[in-house]
Order: sequence, then C-alpha cells, then structure tokens
Amino acid sequence: MKTLRDDFPILSITENEKRLVYLDNAATTSKPLQVLQAVDAYYRHDNANPHRGVYELAARATKAHEDSRTKVAEFLNAFPDEIIFTQNTTESLNLIAYSYGMEFLKKEDEIVLSVAEHHSNLVPWQRVAKTTGAKLVYLYPDSDGHLTEEELDKKITSKTRLVAVAHVSNVLGIEIPVEAIIRRARHAGAVVVLDCAQSAPHIPVDVKKLDVDFAAFSGHKLYAPMGVGVLYGKKELLEKMPPFLTGGDMIGSVHEQSATYAEVPRRFEAGTRNVGGEVGLAAAIDYLQSIGWENIQAHEQGLVARALEGLAKIPHVTVYGDLAPEKRHGVISFNVDDVHPHDTATLLDADGITVRAGHHCAQPLMEYMGINACVRASFAVYNTTEDVDAFLNSLQNVRRWMGFGSESAL
Repeated sequence: MKTLRDDFPILSITENEKRLVYLDNAATTSKPLQVLQAVDAYYRHDNANPHRGVYELAARATKAHEDSRTKVAEFLNAFPDEIIFTQNTTESLNLIAYSYGMEFLKKEDEIVLSVAEHHSNLVPWQRVAKTTGAKLVYLYPDSDGHLTEEELDKKITSKTRLVAVAHVSNVLGIEIPVEAIIRRARHAGAVVVLDCAQSAPHIPVDVKKLDVDFAAFSGHKLYAPMGVGVLYGKKELLEKMPPFLTGGDMIGSVHEQSATYAEVPRRFEAGTRNVGGEVGLAAAIDYLQSIGWENIQAHEQGLVARALEGLAKIPHVTVYGDLAPEKRHGVISFNVDDVHPHDTATLLDADGITVRAGHHCAQPLMEYMGINACVRASFAVYNTTEDVDAFLNSLQNVRRWMGFGSESAL
C-alpha cells in the first residue's frame, strides 16, 4: 500500500519545509493521477454539453455523462435511472428534504435523526419540520458513541415517517447499526435516508442489500474532483417527487403557462452538468476497486490501530468514542488538555501535519459531548505508518510548546 502515495502528486509537496502528512481526509481527499488524467482527457477530447447537441462531440460528452452514471450505479448496486448527479452530499440531502420531505411529511409526523448528524443532514430537516409541522426526534449514542437497541426501540415508533442518519460519523468514525434502523423503519412504514459521505470511501455500500430508500455521497471525499455528488433513490419514490431545481434539460415541454418534467433521473438534473467531475468520479471508483475493499479496510484499520495505541501513551490526551480500532472507519477525534483545538492544529501544521480542528459541522454532537470543539485526524488509502508516527511524535510536544512543561515521550 505504501506505493499508492506515489499516485498522488500533491503529497510530494512540502509544508513548512517538512514532508506533507495529510490527515484531513474526512474533509476531502487528495486526487490520484488516474483521476486527474481522466478529467484532463475529457476536457481535451470530449468536452461539450450533454443531451444538447446532435453532433459527434456532444454525443461523446453525453456518453461520458451516462457511462459515469452507470459506473456509480454499479458501485452502489443500483439501477442507472436511480442515480442523480448533484454537486455534493449537501445538495443531495437538500434535494430529498425539499422534494420528498416538504411534499410528503405533515403535522405530527416524526423525523428521526441522530444527534451526531453533520449539519447537512440536520438543518434541512429542521426547515422541513418548521414548514410542515413535523417533529424532530433525536437518537443519542452511548458513552462509546454507539446507538443502542434500546435507543432505537424508544425513538423509532409508529409515528416515525422518516429516518435520516449518517452511515459513519464524521466525528467519531463509528458505523451506525444501519440494518437494525432500517428494520425498525420498515415496521413503522418510514423512509430511510442514509448519508454515506463518510462511509463510501471506506466500506462497500450496497443499497439493495441494505434496502435503503435514499443514499448520498460526495465525490471529493472519494478521491474524485470537488463539485460532483450522488443521490441514490428508489425509482418508485423519485417518480413521485417534484423537481428540486427547474430550468434547462429537466423539462418535458414548456409553454407560456405550464411545463411538464422529464423522466427520472433527468428531472432532478437541471442545467449543465459537471461532466468532467463525473468522469473523475468514475475513474476514482475504478481506482478504489483496483485496490480492493479488503485491502483498503485492512490498511486503514491498521493505521487507526497504530494511532490509537500511540495516543493512549501520550499524557493529557482525550480520545472520543469507542477505542477499539475495528469499530472505526478512518477517523479519530481528540483533545489535548488545556490546549484549544485550533492551537493543537496550528502546532501540528508547523511540522507539516494537517488535521482538522473545530466543531466539524456537528455542533449538536459537540454539545451532547460537553465540548465546544475537538481535533480530528482522518486517514485514507495513501497514508502510511510513517504518517501516523510523525503525527504522534509532533502531538506529544504540543503541551510543552504551549508552556506546560515537558511530557513523557512515546
């Protein structure tokens, strides 16, 4: 796996004259040459507006657009006409909230969310609840960050009409019991929305096996370009939903006083699409599949295990969530006693180590955990044991740099 790092040009640069140790992969990943070359080739040879022209170049652009859709469908084990291209996970979730939530939820219906949700899968449902009169009900994790059977039984009831949850937490890296949630939602007659932004880069997502109604993820967290995202939806649900955005290419016909809409999925793809990004996403999927899920998971779990073991040896460090590495997918969040998370991140950056500090777009979870912010280190296929060791060696000096005296070494 160490040779994978050579596929990523940005990882060859230096930060503060130090080797770049990129550990902010939960925010966005670096892009391999294979993806960069695919995007470059599209714009050099096939660039045109898909579904618009009858000339050969436009036909090639349309083929690139639809071939990318087919690639994503295969990646999720879905049908191509159940795949909608968006800008990112956030747009995908907003599309569901506005085209499904606003349309089909009503007063006193209950929307079940986890308190650990990213704001993108929380704020849209707040707006739906405010507009429709539906009620928000929150699932709260235990001290290790897990949702228990008791909590699911208590919160998913006959009043539940929609459950919207992240497959993997972007703060704790912990996978939810998605099968148990979907089983209870089916019994209640509720729809399930799965935010796969943090799961799709780390574990296979089979929407048919899970029997999830909607799923969303972003290309840029999956080694693809920014500006391209995916929404999966069961076709029978998508066909009932009005369009989220209106305009070019999502119409059937338009008259002065009326309009009809195109069939799914084009109904939800208004305007010119980011075909270059879609081509890059298809190439990123090919890249991941060439490595293999077993190799990816074994490698990333090894990095997480090494990091957790090292963190346990550093005094005055608190790690949040389950400490078993096999319970996490690429993410560790922590704080250093008496040091603001932003100061920790700044000091690590002086050694060329990039981590994220803040509330991670999960303020309700921060409030529930009793903290304002934390530091997050997140790992990807190109990270190495050397990256982990550099991170740990730098972190053990943070309190000393902040004037708290010497700390015991690793």
